[in-house]
Amino acid sequence: MASQPLARRFAAVAIFCGALAACSPQASTAASTRDAAVPAVAAAASATTPAAAPMVQGLPDFTALVSQFGPAVVNVDVVSRQRETRGWQGPPGMSPNDPFSDFFRRFGIPAPGGGNAPPARGEGSGFIVTPDGYILTNAHVVDGATDVTVRLTDRREFSAKVIGSDKRTDVAVIKIDAKGLPTVKIGDPSKLRPGEWVVAIGSPFGFDNSVTAGIVSGISRSLPDDNYVPFIQTDVAVNPGNSGGPLFNLAGEVVGINSQIYSRTGGFMGLSFAIPIDIARSVEGQLIKTGRVSRGRIGVTVQEVNAQFAESFGLDRPRGALVGSVEEGGPGDKGGLKPGDVILSVNGQDVERSSQLPGIIANIKPGSEAKLDVWRDKAAKHLTVKVAELDEPMQKVAMRGDGDTDNYSKLGIAVRPLDPREKAQADTRGNLVILDVDGPAALAGLQPGDIILGVNGKSVDSVRDLQAEVRKSGKAVALRIERNNTEIFVPVRIG
Repeated sequence: MASQPLARRFAAVAIFCGALAACSPQASTAASTRDAAVPAVAAAASATTPAAAPMVQGLPDFTALVSQFGPAVVNVDVVSRQRETRGWQGPPGMSPNDPFSDFFRRFGIPAPGGGNAPPARGEGSGFIVTPDGYILTNAHVVDGATDVTVRLTDRREFSAKVIGSDKRTDVAVIKIDAKGLPTVKIGDPSKLRPGEWVVAIGSPFGFDNSVTAGIVSGISRSLPDDNYVPFIQTDVAVNPGNSGGPLFNLAGEVVGINSQIYSRTGGFMGLSFAIPIDIARSVEGQLIKTGRVSRGRIGVTVQEVNAQFAESFGLDRPRGALVGSVEEGGPGDKGGLKPGDVILSVNGQDVERSSQLPGIIANIKPGSEAKLDVWRDKAAKHLTVKVAELDEPMQKVAMRGDGDTDNYSKLGIAVRPLDPREKAQADTRGNLVILDVDGPAALAGLQPGDIILGVNGKSVDSVRDLQAEVRKSGKAVALRIERNNTEIFVPVRIG
């Protein structure tokens, strides 16, 4: 209706102009000359400059994608332990001012004999990657889980086992006992480009199989405290419950796991971040095979190279990772790295920003060599560094099926190394503290806060030592631990 008065208005203008032209011979001549020239100019323009094709044609239809792959997306319902934080819950004889009690408080570990709050419930999402029930989700979805239930789109429910989780990448693998399940297709996140359409499917606020869509906003994003994942940034609506769900491209391939949002309110604000699926699959393979993730390290700290640094170092532009410090006797030190070096590439892979380096090094197999191109004294230099293994702050070890021969994985403990300050505060000769217990370890009476000294009479100083000694064991393991300044043996039956 609004277009009709507008059309009449333009018609009136045209009639008025025509009347003016008729009133003046000069105007009439000029008009006729102009009318004759305009088609000629237009024809010449059209002959030399073809009309540009639209860069965006229509909007995508996601119905086929959702219909085919939606059934492979699951709801993950979790019951977890909730730490008690009110009041002192330490064991008899230990006061809140005891130095050892401060050790428990600072690291969120309930002191032995302490109480726990009622279980907490949470929800997330996941997606099936194998027909026999392996599912990818986020580590924070199943963190501390005592019971995990997976619900399919056909409303069937299965109890799930946590095979393993990796906090550095926020990836976890869970398993349900089922066959012939629908699965997703895996894509190549390296082919993603900003502006490309992507789709998320998950369970925001418990609404199963909800579909949201948007575009890739950026790639290889670094987030604070997340130096091991080059995140995919999107504007796809992601809310609580979407965590662990898949991010699809228009070919119906999973290119990421929805993991985080940036928000000042707690709700979606147009900034969501997904873990590239190639990184997640690498973690998945290691968790299924060994129950842990092995990463490389070279023992250096790095910082960003800004314009001022680039100018002072004689670089052509800001790039690379500036070495701030080198661990004495570490891999970088042995390989010739020095503070002030700028690492430009690793094994031929360019390092544009310092945040890229930890992820690149972490993906190198410990024990292998890394060839570094560095900038020193305004000249390029080539170094070779033997990569060591990064000690993980926490190794979550899952319960496995009876047919699994990995005894360490059946032990059911989560441990991490103590740093020198913690060892001094605890006044212990041990190096590993138990963070969480499950299955056989819990039945045997092991507790968070126990410090592991040895296995079957042999001392263990690292996670690797613990793994090696437990794997040599039969159906029972004798752990020597320290608890309340007392050393005791605890037998754990894992057969």
